[in-house]
Amino acid sequence: MKKAMKKLMAALLAVAMVCAMAIPAFADGSSSTSTAAVTLYTITAPKNGHTYEIYQIFTGDYDALQPSMLANIKWGKNGTGTAGEAVEQTVLDALSKVASYTSDSDKLDVIDKYVTLTNPVETITNGGSVEVVGGYYLIKDKDGSVPSSETYTPYIVSVVGNVTIEPKSNEVPEFTKKLKDTNDTTGEVSRWQDSADYDIGDKIPFRLQGTVSKDYDSYKTYYYAFHDVEEKGLTFDSSSVKVFVGDEETGTKIDASNYTVVTNPADGCTFEIVFDDLKNIHSVTAKSIITVTYESTLNGNAVLGAQGNVNTAKLEYSNNPRGNGTGTTPWDNVIVFTYKVVVNKVDQDNNPLVGAQFTLTKKINGGTEVIKTMTIDSSETQFTLSGLDDGEYTLTETATPAHYNTISPITFTVNADHTITWETERREDILTSLSGDKKVGEITFTSSKTDGTLTTNVINNIGTTLPGTGGIGTTIFYVIGGGLMVAAAILLITKKRMENR
Repeated sequence: MKKAMKKLMAALLAVAMVCAMAIPAFADGSSSTSTAAVTLYTITAPKNGHTYEIYQIFTGDYDALQPSMLANIKWGKNGTGTAGEAVEQTVLDALSKVASYTSDSDKLDVIDKYVTLTNPVETITNGGSVEVVGGYYLIKDKDGSVPSSETYTPYIVSVVGNVTIEPKSNEVPEFTKKLKDTNDTTGEVSRWQDSADYDIGDKIPFRLQGTVSKDYDSYKTYYYAFHDVEEKGLTFDSSSVKVFVGDEETGTKIDASNYTVVTNPADGCTFEIVFDDLKNIHSVTAKSIITVTYESTLNGNAVLGAQGNVNTAKLEYSNNPRGNGTGTTPWDNVIVFTYKVVVNKVDQDNNPLVGAQFTLTKKINGGTEVIKTMTIDSSETQFTLSGLDDGEYTLTETATPAHYNTISPITFTVNADHTITWETERREDILTSLSGDKKVGEITFTSSKTDGTLTTNVINNIGTTLPGTGGIGTTIFYVIGGGLMVAAAILLITKKRMENR
């Protein structure tokens, strides 16, 4: 029995010695054993083409039942404290108060104090994913990685278990440029559209309209600028500029002290309407529309016909909530057309005829307006009426060539159709038709849509030599008078002869 007990004790002692020897081995391998025991979580990027940087502010124990809370919180690799050391309670208390803030921008102002945005722990892009330990992370677009046509994702700060990045907003502001068309003859004014025709000298109403970013509240300051480029046929009137929050009819007018009208800026634009900080206008929100209206005059440099006179614009806006970058919308175009009437002055044989004078008037909303007075002199038998839009016109001859009949006033219309929504068409395809139609008088037009020309002949007929009928004229009187004189002479001679007998 004693021998058996001795053998049992010896075996237990051996086991104890083995266990004792094993303890240092486990201790030495604690790092790998600990790593294997740590739960990893997955961060996944959306498939939007963006590249996201991941910054580790804190590490800690994540509890899926309390996903917004961490326990045993330590500084992470991108925190402002020493990585791996416990986070001071004063820091945790300050961050706990942030949870009650309503503005993401205000929250980030506090969080920014505890993170260093250099050397991210991970970078992912376009649907990619990465595994990280539980903790508190800041996720943002990599600087310089977002095209100017998009906005940067507002900074995302989250306690991380498994998470898919869901940008709070990636919707860029929208922008449109429009103008109105006016028919002078009928007085009809169109809605806002992309094409119109006008007479040279007319003032044309234009509108620029943009939205602000849906993540507007994430910005501390918000740059906002309209860029506008006019071709040489248009002359901008800076005094006509008006700006509104909302539309031009029901919106609130913005005082000119809140923006700058920049003419001939260095970037080659005709003018710009610049808000250095839209946040200074307190009525502007993420749902606001900013509207600019102004006028430009169609001038003597205007291009006639299908090429038209293009005015294009775009919107520039802040696109990085925590940076100074800006994005731009695509350019949006409108076009203004104008035309000409060419009159050849001819006689009834279709030969050029000089010496006439004409006045062209236009019917304007019930009245008439003199457009031009022209004289056909010895060097010119054709006159051109440039810069006309659609409407009703009357051509009146006020001086007539000698020996020719004065023509009755000729009334005609200029008719044009153009696509009112310009999408993918070439500029020369927006004008779809051009014609001239007579209303009163003998006139026929030949049209050229490309040149914007309506050509016609105006005919003067020579005066007519009228035949005489029903009169005897003077010849008979000469004959009778001559006969009487001869008879008188004969009687006188006969009488003298009888007296001499």
